[in-house]
Amino acid sequence: MTAVAPGPSRWSTAHGHVTPAGDGLLPGGFKASGVHAGIKAEGLDLGLIVSDEPATTSAARFTASSVIAAPVELCRKRTRLDAIRTIVANSGNANAATGNFGFEQAAKVQGAAGLVGGVREDQVAVASTGVIGVQLDGQTVIRGLTRANDELRRDGAEDFANAIRTTDAFPKTACVDVGLPSGKVRLTAQAKGAGMIQPGFATMLCFVQTDAALAPETADLLLGVCVKRSFERISVDGQLSTNDTAILQCSGSSDVQVAPESEDELRFGEALDAVLRDLALLMVRDGEGAARVGRVVVRGGEAIAAERAARAVANSPLVKTALHGGDPNWGRIAQAVGAALPSTEQLRLDIAIEGIPVCRGGAATRFDLGELQRAVTRDEVEYEVTLPGEGAETEVFFSDLGHGYVTINADYTT
Repeated sequence: MTAVAPGPSRWSTAHGHVTPAGDGLLPGGFKASGVHAGIKAEGLDLGLIVSDEPATTSAARFTASSVIAAPVELCRKRTRLDAIRTIVANSGNANAATGNFGFEQAAKVQGAAGLVGGVREDQVAVASTGVIGVQLDGQTVIRGLTRANDELRRDGAEDFANAIRTTDAFPKTACVDVGLPSGKVRLTAQAKGAGMIQPGFATMLCFVQTDAALAPETADLLLGVCVKRSFERISVDGQLSTNDTAILQCSGSSDVQVAPESEDELRFGEALDAVLRDLALLMVRDGEGAARVGRVVVRGGEAIAAERAARAVANSPLVKTALHGGDPNWGRIAQAVGAALPSTEQLRLDIAIEGIPVCRGGAATRFDLGELQRAVTRDEVEYEVTLPGEGAETEVFFSDLGHGYVTINADYTT
């Protein structure tokens, strides 16, 4: 049973020129579908996105893992990442750690998708998600492609989003209209991610479409910046995937040109940033078995130290289980930061939870325990850490860690 995606987070970013679109239609030039190809025993497992516009531009980002899934390797070697018109994505099998055979299967899927969609093979991107180390039957995917092509439609984004889900409780989509000085454009996105989330860039699949016209260099710049501010700021379990993929496609069908260093570029970038941030927050909210979301903000000190401290808090099993249980044990935060920044000198840090100071200069403060206990049982809990010195500031969004995560991952392949 598919759960309903939660409403906006308090940490979402709102802009007056970005308006949710209720019709769910893809931008002009795009169609999508999701079908059951037989990769999984049941449910949708193969998604297809196609741009009809020959001048479509694109940009892409992939996993930082050194164990690279076959579709990621294929895209890097054989896809024109600045001109992607067709995307084939499957769930149920990651096609990772599958050797030459896995690469050959991904290549066959790429070739078949080019034939089915009537585009050059190097304009096809392939993505996979699911179990690592199991060979993917490319013929199963290819047979499903014909059906997926027949079912392409402008309102097919929801089916596509469902087709790429693995342990996701709900599909993750966005559909907004963006008012630019040069005219109105549409921006849509579909993503998946609930576990194996610790960005070396992201840990997920995310596909974004717009009818705005962007030069490949502009698309690449904006995607890179926005990924750093969204998917690189989340963690569920501190684990980096082999298959991370994010692709931005720009059909240009609106005839609205987003020129470099223009007001259009600024406003479009704000919209893309807001959409990707919301999707990233949905991934943390959907963290396997999660009940609550935390945000840790670290200020002060040097940038490297602040980043280490933030990651240490976000990935600490002790902090995450306390968040799950609504336990106001702030000592776990202090411990995580201290372990991340070893020294023979006392670290005189400050800690606040939901604005309540619990530690100043490395020592406990007086606070109302009842007020703190109520604060940490909210759906979203914010932690602030201040290090000695000035300059740096960073944030990480993270999910709690409970019994559900163990249950899901103990039985994942069985």
